[in-house]
Amino acid sequence: MAHLRSTVWGPAEFVGLPPWWLVGEGLLAGVLGATLIVVTTVFGARTGSPVLADGEAGLIFALALAVYLVLVGAGRALVGIVAVLGVCLAFHAPQAAAGVVLAERGRVESAVVTSVHGGGTADGGHGRYLCEVADRNGVPLRVRIWRGCEQNTRPGDALAVVYDPRGMVPPRGVDQDTSALGALRGLSGWAGALVAVSVVAVVRSHRLSVPPPDRVSVVRG
Repeated sequence: MAHLRSTVWGPAEFVGLPPWWLVGEGLLAGVLGATLIVVTTVFGARTGSPVLADGEAGLIFALALAVYLVLVGAGRALVGIVAVLGVCLAFHAPQAAAGVVLAERGRVESAVVTSVHGGGTADGGHGRYLCEVADRNGVPLRVRIWRGCEQNTRPGDALAVVYDPRGMVPPRGVDQDTSALGALRGLSGWAGALVAVSVVAVVRSHRLSVPPPDRVSVVRG
């Protein structure tokens, strides 16, 4: 049972509080992993690189963090949790990155609502409304807008839309918080959880002694 617990959750062979350098190592690993996931996605959205903007590079960094924890001897359960949190952060980062780009160089224009969809769910609840809109020249936008699209919105109404003049991120409705920090705020929970579990994984990986090698019977002639 002790060996199983050590394999699943890490040996954690220390008495009292964990060594400060071990906590620092865990913080460094978690913060670096979360930062690389977010920064590469934002950079891809700014430059128009699909591989970076879609979060594929973020998935690689999440996998790299999990591999690092395996190499330091972290518990398998904690490695799995870190991997899941890293993947979730990488999946949520593209929307936040697009918000950062629109906050930095986006332009707001008035669009005309052409149709309204949604509003209901399978269980009879209230869902999100989606508006199809056209720009001032009558050209339909390729995406449906949900920010600002409400139950009382009707075709012909004006809807404020922010778009990227370089066309590297899709347009969206104007949000209340249009700052870059506001766009990244939605990632704080995933990033914080990733850093916290990474610290726990590294701390619990501490081993006072190297486990003895497997005994191998040697037959001498």
